[in-house]
Amino acid sequence: MSNSKSQILIDVLKSEGMRFTSQRQAVWDDIRNNTEHRDAEEIYNQLRKKGFKVSRATVYRTIDVLAKNKLIRKMDVGDGKSLYEPRLDDHHDHMICIETGDIIEFFDEDLENLQDKIAKDHGYKVVRHVHQLFVKPIK
Repeated sequence: MSNSKSQILIDVLKSEGMRFTSQRQAVWDDIRNNTEHRDAEEIYNQLRKKGFKVSRATVYRTIDVLAKNKLIRKMDVGDGKSLYEPRLDDHHDHMICIETGDIIEFFDEDLENLQDKIAKDHGYKVVRHVHQLFVKPIK
């Protein structure tokens, strides 16, 4: 864990009126160092499995603050549950299988260009977007 990453977390927590703790650091580290899309309960269980003494409330509150401050990405997968992933520098979109729950990350330059063109045709510029395709297998 680099000091600059810890300082980012310290600053965010301070701005939210929260103290920096090793448990909150562990929550952020666990999300940042995992490539899976997981819900808060899975993150909590993983931390407990690793031996961290962290409460469920601390995990949920920390995740909320991390998502609010864009340190992690929150995904609504359409079933009333949110999944979380590290906020990576690379942009990608998601396909979510409604039968299996599998999440496929993808990037398509043509799609990105089309979105920019549509916005421009309407007098706007895309500043950010969330693109999720809900899919099912072709049978």
